[in-house]
Amino acid sequence: MLQKFHQRELSELTRWWKDLDFANKYPYARDRLVECYFWILGVYFEPKYSRARKMMTKVIQMASFFDDTFDAYATFDELVTFTDAIERWDASAIDSIPPYMRSIYQALLDIYSEMEQVLSKECKLDRLYYAKYEMKKLVRAYFKEAQWLDAGYTPKYEEHMENAIVSSGYLMAATTCLVGMEEFISEETFEWMINEPLIVRASALIARSMDDIVGHEVEQERGHVASIIECYMKDYGASKQEAYIKFQKEITNAWKDINKEFFRSTETEVPMFVLERVLNFTRVIDTLYKEEDGYTNAKGSDV
Repeated sequence: MLQKFHQRELSELTRWWKDLDFANKYPYARDRLVECYFWILGVYFEPKYSRARKMMTKVIQMASFFDDTFDAYATFDELVTFTDAIERWDASAIDSIPPYMRSIYQALLDIYSEMEQVLSKECKLDRLYYAKYEMKKLVRAYFKEAQWLDAGYTPKYEEHMENAIVSSGYLMAATTCLVGMEEFISEETFEWMINEPLIVRASALIARSMDDIVGHEVEQERGHVASIIECYMKDYGASKQEAYIKFQKEITNAWKDINKEFFRSTETEVPMFVLERVLNFTRVIDTLYKEEDGYTNAKGSDV
């Protein structure tokens, strides 16, 4: 019964995605709608979260397209105008960006406009502010990496890690996944989330570290900006294997921080169902990136 419910959801999302025709319009980008849905299903599978799942699947797929556009296709000058358009977040900005980017930009505006229509009926429009805030922050992080690449600059490890925590997409995802939930979530909880508390930063560190460990070599072959692996090796004269050991330890310590924060949950006013979403996102990441980049290489994985 539950499986049929999820199949209907995915069918609805697939129709939305096919209508956009982005797989044909943007062959450089990863076409991963099903994988995005699987990811979000791991965050909340219950029928009552259907609305939230559909919102988040669309947002995650768009973020993935942005990531690939920044990493693999657009020129730096094009990214300057696109980033400015995201900051403005207005339909009037569409004429300022290259024609091929306009469909992506309009799709983003449409997704958040749909969210606005739903949330306005429930007096929850404050949530939309936080969703946009985190998406803008994510795009700024993508742009920072594009600036480094354009300048031929390899950042210091600490500088890169601070930006990489954001560009992992985890902070945006963890905040936005709350937007479509029907439970009461206070503005204080959203403020707590965007201020990057320990449990959220620890989860983002796991996401970034696991992604870079399994994917940095392929990304370097494709001419991407240096990952945290390369930055650490350069700054500390470490071998690749030493860097792997370093970040595996960081991942282990981050899991300890997450567990510690759960034990402290009674000392905070953050609802347990919010903390569970943070944890579940991290569990999915642990599954996707355990042995390889199970998102990028989905066709060759068991996911």
